[in-house]
Amino acid sequence: MVQMPLRRDGSFLLLGRDPRVDGPPTPDAPVPDWIQADPRRIRRALERARSQNGGGWFVLGATRSLREKPQKFTVVGRDLVAWMGPDGPRVAPDACPHMGASLSCGGRVDADGHILCPWHGLPLGARKHGVWAPLLAHDDGVLTWVRLDAELAPGESPTASPILPPRPSNFLDAVIRVEARCAPEDVLANRLDPWHGAHFHPHSFGRLHVVGEDDDSITVRVIYRIGGRLGMEVDARFHCPDPRTIVMTIVGGEGVGSVVETHATPIDEGRTAVIEATLATSERLPSLSKAPAFVRDLVAQRAARLWGEDAEYCERTYALRKQRQDRRLLRVLDATEELDAE
Repeated sequence: MVQMPLRRDGSFLLLGRDPRVDGPPTPDAPVPDWIQADPRRIRRALERARSQNGGGWFVLGATRSLREKPQKFTVVGRDLVAWMGPDGPRVAPDACPHMGASLSCGGRVDADGHILCPWHGLPLGARKHGVWAPLLAHDDGVLTWVRLDAELAPGESPTASPILPPRPSNFLDAVIRVEARCAPEDVLANRLDPWHGAHFHPHSFGRLHVVGEDDDSITVRVIYRIGGRLGMEVDARFHCPDPRTIVMTIVGGEGVGSVVETHATPIDEGRTAVIEATLATSERLPSLSKAPAFVRDLVAQRAARLWGEDAEYCERTYALRKQRQDRRLLRVLDATEELDAE
């Protein structure tokens, strides 16, 4: 039986370590959240994140799911198929080079790790076949990535592997995937605005204070609600290791070293896949990585609930930005027509 300290703090009963013991003090009179959540402040943080080198890598999804059957993914308008080969995940164009059949729809994997075309049985694997060629894939132990050199953003250069944040050595992992009508920058902006947590997700978060900030990160002290008045207070640091990822790392309180990686993969114009991996650790539970599957499911369900709400947040910010862009375009067109008329 794991024993955890319990303390009363205002209206909350808090389990686990108090992050204030080793961390910075909590502000006595914090600035109201609606003032701290300055759009200019968030925009500057977003610009710094987007200036990072992503190496051309995009997250597809949980590696675990590829063991079941080939899957289709669309990244920047390109239809891809991913499957588990003998040496790890493989990713390639979804169209068979023979007659264009979808390899993900009805295709199967043979004993040698080839994907077999469902129309005529053409085996395809690690080698190029005509115009069809596999892409560079990477399995980080939790997620599968693909490198798309043709989609390198200005200032990006290809890297041999994705830029990964520090991860705990012993962890329970849970991965969710949610699609939203927005751009990747809206997903990052959502996480670069931690102040909305206690207001927009009162079922999951209690009070929140910013206790540290620099050019590369922001650290908040937040209460995660377990149920009712029972919660757990931690210090969580947010930073962006690449232009399509934001990572939350527990740096104080219970579960130090746990991370939540939120990856934003563009599907096509105005559509983004949010792939979030939670890697929970605890020195009180040395066998956490061997926890039963239902524990992983509970973590995933909680994350999916939050992103069900935050997807609406992202879609709203995207729609507002598009409206502003459309109005600017109309003004430019109107001005052009006036010049033509003269």
